[in-house]
Amino acid sequence: MPLKLSLKPGETFVVNGAVVRNGDRRGVLLLENQARVLREKDILHPRDATTPAARAYFSVMQMYLLGEADGPTYSQAAESLAALLAASEDEDSRAAVLDISADVACSNLYRALSRCRRLLADGEGAAA
Repeated sequence: MPLKLSLKPGETFVVNGAVVRNGDRRGVLLLENQARVLREKDILHPRDATTPAARAYFSVMQMYLLGEADGPTYSQAAESLAALLAASEDEDSRAAVLDISADVACSNLYRALSRCRRLLADGEGAAA
């Protein structure tokens, strides 16, 4: 089943590392096979990775976008997740970070990214 992206005019997204921008009208894109896709609203810029949760999100996002499950990106993700675990103040937050870590270790990077996004939305790791 294809992935259907409904795009706003001028919306940017990334497909397998290529940055793509929609034209001046609404558009629909159908992806017929597996691809690493990230919408503009889900892209975190390095300058915005100022909290432990944001740094973890950024490092997992890099792994996902690059399609790398090991090497320097894995080491960066492991370090940022360890820092986020240390900064987590309650059991639920720690459990969420451990779930993200398990997803990263199993190369379930999109799921790990989704879990990180929820932590960001909940305001976890707000302190630098």
